[in-house]
Amino acid sequence: MTSILLIANPSAGGGRVPKLLPSVRRKLDSLGIEHRTGLTSSLADAVTLTEQALDRGEIPVAFSGDGVAGVVARTASYHEGAVFGVLPGGTGNDFCGHVGIPSDAVEACEVIANGVATEIDLGEANGERFLGIASFGYDSLANEAANSAPRFLGRGVYVWGAISALIRWRPARFTVVADGIEKNFEGWSVLCANTSRYGGGMLIAPNASIDDGKFDLICTLKSSRLRFIRMFPKVFKGTHIGDANLDVSLASAVVVSADRPFTIYADGDPLTELPAELRIIPLAVKVLLPQ
Repeated sequence: MTSILLIANPSAGGGRVPKLLPSVRRKLDSLGIEHRTGLTSSLADAVTLTEQALDRGEIPVAFSGDGVAGVVARTASYHEGAVFGVLPGGTGNDFCGHVGIPSDAVEACEVIANGVATEIDLGEANGERFLGIASFGYDSLANEAANSAPRFLGRGVYVWGAISALIRWRPARFTVVADGIEKNFEGWSVLCANTSRYGGGMLIAPNASIDDGKFDLICTLKSSRLRFIRMFPKVFKGTHIGDANLDVSLASAVVVSADRPFTIYADGDPLTELPAELRIIPLAVKVLLPQ
């Protein structure tokens, strides 16, 4: 197959990538895959390395978390016919969880060797493309807190973020125009999902499809903190869908605003600010997925 460039983030997953890298390289060698490695210290590095790989005719493979995977995906999407791959190296690895890439990076090398180049949708917010889920409101505070939490917590950073945001949260008023239909409500958050998972395994949008040309749009309406806390555990199994405090629909284009500033987070990182226009870009790029 075409040679690959491993785009590896040494700090991803609390430093697990450097520990796994020798085993991953040996596995790629055993599979007969020509490869080299580029190390990132920022998302900008991931953009540069992806561009370099595509210019050399290589397949860029994100060996990191969802943030770098999202950067590789959106960078590749501007190159016609480009294919990228993902090996799980982060804390959450939610994209891998959605598409069925094994959680073990060495085992996932089989997908790089024998996977199928499959067209998938990407999302876009204010011109910035993303791979998985874009959200804001309560989620803005939770993401900010999780990203600043001690790395030794592992997946516990997401619980840290959720609790921190809960303490600081006050309801906001949102305006959402989905495919021309306007909704005004007071509540917790707005979420546009291209994939089903975020936050290290929360099945927030269990029905989301990565190739249907639609966002799963989930608006969490105003409720007491106690009710919100009671709903929270259901998110890990996707059984929260159907709750009266959720407004769930499908949309290909969404315009959002709120009564105060919020950062939109996507793939675990800040993407843009409100107000924002979001849209689905159907079949925007190809990724190597399990057969």
